[in-house]
Formats: sequence, C-alpha cells, structure tokens
Amino acid sequence: MNAAETPVHIESLTAGYPGVTALEDVSLRLRPGTITALLGANGSGKSTLFSALLGMVPTSKGRISIFGTDSARARRRNLVSYVPQHEQIDPTFPVTVEQVVMMGRYPHMGFARLTRPADRDSVDHALAQTRLIDFRKRSIGELSGGQRKRAFVARALAQRAPLMLLDEPFAGVDRTSEHLITQVLQDLKAAGTTVLISTHHLEGVHSLADEVILLHRRVLAAGPPSQVLTDEQLAQAFGEALS
Repeated sequence: MNAAETPVHIESLTAGYPGVTALEDVSLRLRPGTITALLGANGSGKSTLFSALLGMVPTSKGRISIFGTDSARARRRNLVSYVPQHEQIDPTFPVTVEQVVMMGRYPHMGFARLTRPADRDSVDHALAQTRLIDFRKRSIGELSGGQRKRAFVARALAQRAPLMLLDEPFAGVDRTSEHLITQVLQDLKAAGTTVLISTHHLEGVHSLADEVILLHRRVLAAGPPSQVLTDEQLAQAFGEALS
C-alpha cells in the first residue's frame, strides 16, 4: 500500500497544548475501507488525536499523512469529514436540519455558495440515510439529542469525503439513533469509505470495528478486536474506569 492509498499514517506523533502533552510517540495506520475504533478512557488523548488529524493542535514531533498529504492539504482537497463530539451550532439559532446538512457541501461550492443539483442530491441522500427526510424543515433546536447527532452525521455524509472521523458518535444518543448511525457506518465501509470513531463504550465494538486501537497517551495495542479487547489490555487502558 503506497502513501497515496493509505487513508491515515501517523508516525511517532507527540502533540498537546501549552504545558500538557496529550499524545506521546503515537504511531498508527488505517487501512482503506475499514472501520477502526479508537478506544480509551476520558482524557486518554482521543479528541487530541482527532484535532491533530485535522491540523487543529500543535505537534512537537512526528508526522501525519492523510492519503499521502498533510492535514491542511487534506482538508482543502475535501479528503476528510468530521463529526465532533460537541457541536458548536447554537440550537436556538433559526437554522433548519436541511441547512445544517447543506453545510457539508460547502467545500464543493464556490465563494458565493450557490447550490447545484449535485449538492441537493447529496443532501437528500444524507437525510434519507439518517432517516431525517421528514425533519428537514425543522429547526435544529427542535430535535432530540439523538436526532441532532444524526443531523451532524448527515452533514458529514453530504460532504462525501473518503475519510470520516467521528468523535464519540454514540455518546448521549438513544438506541434508535445508535442503531441508525451504526448502519450508516457499515454502509460507508461497504462503499469504500474509511471510518475512524473514538469511543469509551465497549458495547458493540466487536461487531462494528475491523480494527481497534487502545489509546492512553500512547498506543497500548492495535489490531482486530479479538486480539486487542482482552481483559489485561482493557485494564491497562481503562484501569478502574472499566469496573
């Protein structure tokens, strides 16, 4: 697999914030068309790793490659989409679900952001995938927590990037939304998209993920779920939080 085909290749990455080293000597590689679960307790560096992949946090050492290019170029070339754990959109702001999902098409639009048939088709398809067609004209603030998370997943779907990052996509969602998001991720994988999700919930990881990475500032273990999710390695990653 050459660099241009490798969705994510991180070598010896050390990153963090002033006075805080959140990641230390992290190396990992994602295979195309797979779902990888990034597991770790709160504060283990999962969100920092996502920020580093998006070029949003300083790195003091190491290298990040996304489809053979750096983070900034990858974002400009629309190679990566992102679903954050906490969305910055004000739920009281009068914006509809359809308008939120259309934001995923902004990288494809010119400065004037004039929508084309391809943009509208992508939004329609994303709304259908997340079962939000009937909610498209509602204000984003009217949705439940699970529905709102699905709307932000739909925004990322509409972008149609070959790599999707999801930070804690199952946190605080209802069972219906959890199952829908899981199905969407499996459909993305089947279509060739590479997916990286962070989570501290172990339930369902065996059936969802092709690969698992245990993180606690460093990569503690990486590989198929059956090899990584052992009692010993989980205790190392989660400690008392697992009990």
